[in-house]
Amino acid sequence: MSRINLLPWREQKRQEQQREFSIIAGFAAVLACIGVFYAYTHVNGLIEYQQNRNTFLQNEIRLMDRQIAEIKELQATRDALVARINIIQQLQSSRPVVVHLFDELVTTLPNGMHLTSVVQRGNSLEINGRAESNARISAFMRNLEDSPWFNEPVLQVIEVQVQNNQRLSHFRLTVQQKNPS
Repeated sequence: MSRINLLPWREQKRQEQQREFSIIAGFAAVLACIGVFYAYTHVNGLIEYQQNRNTFLQNEIRLMDRQIAEIKELQATRDALVARINIIQQLQSSRPVVVHLFDELVTTLPNGMHLTSVVQRGNSLEINGRAESNARISAFMRNLEDSPWFNEPVLQVIEVQVQNNQRLSHFRLTVQQKNPS
C-alpha cells in the first residue's frame, strides 16, 4: 500500500472548518446583536406608546373632573332655584290664607271685644285684646274652636282693670291655625 501523507490535507480541512465556524459564529453574534437591538427598540417603543396613552388618559380625566365639578355646581344652582320656586309657590298658595284668617277673626269676635294685637309665629297666633266681661272672652274662645280656620285656643292671661269707671278684662290667648282644605 502506498503511503499518502494526509496530515497537510487534514490540517487544511481543520483550518477551513475553523474559518467556517468563525464566520458562522460572527454571523450568529451579529444576528444576536441585531435581535437584542430590535427587542430593545421595540420594548422602548411599547413603553413610550403606553406613556403617551397614560398622559392622554390623565388629561382626559382632568377634563372629566372639571366637567363633573361644573355639573355639581349646576346641580347646586338648580337645587337652590327649585327651593326658591317651592318657597314662592308656598307663599303664593298661602297668600289668601291671611285674608281668610283676618276675615274669620272678625266673624268670630263677639260684640264688646277689641283686639289690640295679633302676632303669628308659624301656625300659632297670639291674640291680645280687651273685653267688657270674661263671658265675652269665653264666647270668643268657643267661636274660635268652632271655626274651620282655628283650633285649640288656650287662654294665657286675663287681667281685670278699671278704666274710666268701666271694668275691662285684658287678655292674651294663643290659638293654632289650620287650613280647612
